[in-house]
Amino acid sequence: MSTSAPAKVPTPEKPDGASAGAVDRYFKISERGSTVAREVRGGLATFFAMAYIIVLNPIILSSAKDMHGHHLDNAQLVTATALTAAFSTLLMGVIGNVPIALAAGLGVNSVVALQLAPRMTWPDAMGMVVLAGFVVMLLVATGLRERVMNAVPFGLRKAIAIGIGLFIMLIGLVDSGFVSRIPDIAQTTVPVQLGTGGHLLGWPVLVFILGTLLTFVLIVRKVPGAILVSIVGMTVLAVIINAVAKIPSWGLTVPKWPGNPVATPDFGLVGQVSLFGGFSKVGVLTGILFVFTVLLSCFFDAMGTIMGISDEAKLTDAQGYMPGINRVLFVDGLAVAAGGASSSSATTAFVESTAGVGEGARTGLANVVTGALFGVSLFLTPIATMVPSQAATPALVAVGFLILSHSIKEIDWADYTIAIPAFVTMLMMPFTYSITNGIGMGFITFTVLRLAAGRFREIPAAMYVVSAVFAFYYLMPALGLT
Repeated sequence: MSTSAPAKVPTPEKPDGASAGAVDRYFKISERGSTVAREVRGGLATFFAMAYIIVLNPIILSSAKDMHGHHLDNAQLVTATALTAAFSTLLMGVIGNVPIALAAGLGVNSVVALQLAPRMTWPDAMGMVVLAGFVVMLLVATGLRERVMNAVPFGLRKAIAIGIGLFIMLIGLVDSGFVSRIPDIAQTTVPVQLGTGGHLLGWPVLVFILGTLLTFVLIVRKVPGAILVSIVGMTVLAVIINAVAKIPSWGLTVPKWPGNPVATPDFGLVGQVSLFGGFSKVGVLTGILFVFTVLLSCFFDAMGTIMGISDEAKLTDAQGYMPGINRVLFVDGLAVAAGGASSSSATTAFVESTAGVGEGARTGLANVVTGALFGVSLFLTPIATMVPSQAATPALVAVGFLILSHSIKEIDWADYTIAIPAFVTMLMMPFTYSITNGIGMGFITFTVLRLAAGRFREIPAAMYVVSAVFAFYYLMPALGLT
């Protein structure tokens, strides 16, 4: 739903002996100032921060029905989700050589479940996801996607990173139960509240609070592996608390050692796709708009995440551009198509990768570790999903702070044509719970303000096009096109 940590955290280490040789040269570990140990820690931290998707994505997709009232099987969805995450994350590590893990995208899966599936069959809906992935790859092959990313002004790039930092911080607060939505029945103008009913109650919230404090203490003390140490430590504490107090309200994942840690994967949904069947159900125009909706979300969610993570991992140059970005973007497009082909919905870059960057991950080797763990989780799903969100989400809060503290000073606040769009971008991401919305509203604001200031020559051509696309996207409901 989406992203970074500074090079100073953890304390820089000299490359260890294990990072020498072919692996070091291929992944450029020493060249990027990292070590094999740091990459492994980063890969572990990222996996634990996003392992919840193995449970959450199947819940979202299996709860919906297609036009014939059919549900997707939950066990098969668990397999499809883990398989696609493993494949896409490994591919990004080996080809893209960046510490950006991928899995089924939150938000996009809701679009597939609630907008596409009810008007067609599940294979039809997944076929449209595959088509969106093909379009993304086509945009990469023609250079259009890189052109759009390179057209984003430096200040807005920093704002996107900050917005993602605030967004993942909010995700951490909400998923842990530290912050909760106020029920709409009261029609209150305040959308969220502290804990439950304005109070912090229960052992799970205490685990989150202790985990957050522990993470910050370890970071202040410059302890290597601070985020991973906190996740593991809080998981152990949660297991003990759950065993003693029998807490029923942990959420999606209960910190309890499973009776049977081994589960047999069921690949029944893989390949169940109809590429063009959906068009015969809803018509060509509506079908194109459905593909466009999936495409827009995948395109800009991933763009923001990739830009934010690469910036904080120090993989960009002085102008904010990342060498080899086309390989990363192509793998991302392939991942979208792979998600549809496996029936796990569109796969995209995950903001939780910042947990690994916070541990010092700088190369694709961290992705190899994360991808391998997703592969193992195909058979050990009960173990992979025993880490409660209250133990993993403190990492998101800490990383959100680190992004903010290192990026906000690089925005030119004296130039209102950059400062105001940056302000809109960074706030709309958490307030609308969407990276795409933050980017879209920021782009439109930037274009309008530069035009109003008579500085139209300073607006890249791609920004005109993208702003117009976003404006059309937001007008679609009013035009009766959704």
